Amino acid sequence: MRNKFIDIFGNAGFIIKHNPLMLVIALIAAVSMICLVEVALPRQEQSFVFMKLALVASLGISVSFTVRMLSQRFGREIVFQFIAIVFLIAFYFLLPDREKDFTEMYAYLLIPTFILSHLLVSFVAFLKFNSELNFWQFNKKLFINSFLTAVFTGVLTGGVLLAILAVDRLFDFNLGNEWYTYTLYFLLFFGSVFIFLLFNENGLPYLERHGDYPVILKFFTQYILIPLLLIYAVILYFYSAKILINWELPRGWVSYLILAYSVVGILALLLVHPLKDDTTKSWVRMFSKIFYYTLLPLIILLFVAIFTRILEYGYTEPRYFVLMLALWLTTVVLYFILNITQTIKFIPLSLFLFGLFSLAFPYFNAFSVAKRSQKSELVKILNENNLLKNGKINFSKKIQSEKVHDIADKFKFLAERKEIDFLLPFLHSKGQVELTKNIQDGNYYEIKNLTKNQFKNISYDLSDKEINPASQNITLVAKDFNANLSGYQYLFKAYNYKDNFFEFEGNTIELKMPVSVFKSDFNLIFNKQKVNLVPDLQKLFKKYPNNGEIKVDNLFITKKIGNYEFKIMFDTLILVKSANKESQFLINSESILILIRKL
Repeated sequence: MRNKFIDIFGNAGFIIKHNPLMLVIALIAAVSMICLVEVALPRQEQSFVFMKLALVASLGISVSFTVRMLSQRFGREIVFQFIAIVFLIAFYFLLPDREKDFTEMYAYLLIPTFILSHLLVSFVAFLKFNSELNFWQFNKKLFINSFLTAVFTGVLTGGVLLAILAVDRLFDFNLGNEWYTYTLYFLLFFGSVFIFLLFNENGLPYLERHGDYPVILKFFTQYILIPLLLIYAVILYFYSAKILINWELPRGWVSYLILAYSVVGILALLLVHPLKDDTTKSWVRMFSKIFYYTLLPLIILLFVAIFTRILEYGYTEPRYFVLMLALWLTTVVLYFILNITQTIKFIPLSLFLFGLFSLAFPYFNAFSVAKRSQKSELVKILNENNLLKNGKINFSKKIQSEKVHDIADKFKFLAERKEIDFLLPFLHSKGQVELTKNIQDGNYYEIKNLTKNQFKNISYDLSDKEINPASQNITLVAKDFNANLSGYQYLFKAYNYKDNFFEFEGNTIELKMPVSVFKSDFNLIFNKQKVNLVPDLQKLFKKYPNNGEIKVDNLFITKKIGNYEFKIMFDTLILVKSANKESQFLINSESILILIRKL
């Protein structure tokens, strides 16, 4: 037993001594998450600083492991560590200063960067080291150690949390919930990294050392991955036949199914790579030969599906990345079909280069291409609908509701990417002031609503997402939308097509906004007590049985929940009468006001 403890502490000391950067970064990630929870409860602005630190530190874990592998192969550890630290600091300042500016665009930066950092780990130590088997052994052990780390961390975290609960309940310590949160984040970040390093022992020499082929991988590939591939292939080829028979364009999401089939197939080939030359494993040789040929017709279908969406709606970051994945997949297929001297290092290396190009190459990266494309699409829509008059948008001109949505979406898209100089010339002075203020305040969803609501002559179509508020429907429009605060202590502004969350006096309130038309659910949630507002809307419309637009003095509903009265005010409500006589509702308000008073 004494020797076991000596081994354990000896291994721990070795890990701490040889991986200080990775452990420090993991500790920063854990502490940042704990601080984020602490300051997020009162909703302080400082919480976003800790969110940024946690994100960058999480990225730094894989970056620091890459540095460790590089230094073990090529030496110069201090130089590589310095480069890694400079990169992480630069990446931190690349993220916005305010949470309001942390838009979806940054997800398209963060997710690919995280993927690239893990890809770099897989091949960076083998750039000048040509042993194919060493490369495979290295990644095989990383794959297995990552899986074991997840299992061990899960068991350890669950066990420690249960131990804290047992001590708390048995000895009446009355520990707060923060003890569980702190323990969870510490073990998920720092604990998991430490366990992972323990599995990797002395690093690169251990990871690339030759060993027996794991039977579990053979079983997993032969009886799980390959059958899944067969199912995918049958579905995709039958769908391709359906397209040819009906002579129709493919649906957009088929791109993801083809990419999934390709990725799973390539993963299967990588897992069984050492068995390829084994004469007793004929199924591996057959699978290796035919797989890339099965991809050729699917790649054609993939490009058709991608360009169908791009030609219709233009480039966005997701469409750009899907296109780059298609180009990478084509490159890989041609490489393995045409090249006699093949190496599996080409797969992660080529994917890394395509990803790096997508993120960092000037002018042709995902963000530059998406912005140029959406600018072009916006100008195209405005010109096709003759909406420009002296360079300004003529909001009084008649336009289809579908085009209004497209224009509003593109204004929001470009505003999130700070293209204010491009957008301002399309607006008159009042619109320019509102746009500038909303961008400065980070109210990007408000920009979309304001753009839509400026159009005065919208032509609706029953096939549109918004339903025609004309003769067959009842449209209630409030003459007065100014809130009278007399007797009310709180006023909140909610937005259409969005879940809204507010806090007051230690209470929480949510207004769950439905998307487009709805008939059964429109919920006000007060302290987790859900109240459906649809019956109140039905009572409101019973007062006005006639079709068409009706102007009313006030348009609101009131609900009493507990010790509070809630008044929800709208500026426009539409009762939609469909062909089957089933009534639906459309909230066509720019915003909704919620007034609260204590009874």
